[in-house]
Amino acid sequence: QVQLVESGGGSVQAGGSLRLSCAASRSILSINVMGWYRQAPGKQRQLVATITNGGSTNYADSVKGRFTISRDNAQNTVYLQMNSLKPEDTGVYYCNGRTTTFPYLEVWGQGTLVTVSS
Repeated sequence: QVQLVESGGGSVQAGGSLRLSCAASRSILSINVMGWYRQAPGKQRQLVATITNGGSTNYADSVKGRFTISRDNAQNTVYLQMNSLKPEDTGVYYCNGRTTTFPYLEVWGQGTLVTVSS
């Protein structure tokens, strides 16, 4: 079973930038979709961005043009570059990996906290 470990969270002022990393314990070549989700205080976990093995990306409307997801299969790592951060970007950011074919697999990291102050 692959394990995912996030890093790079922290506190930043509005307008600032952070880069989150998600390191996998083994190769992610077989994991079709890697993604980032966030959970704001008192709210449900929501999709931020996903990236497929082929490099296709998908973003939540609220982060389009500000966040960029990328994956380095050779380093077994997924990144989330976050620019022009807003207070509403505050939350715990979780890395997710899932396969879309048998054997179906979905794993989550433990999360990393991002706090954006105004």
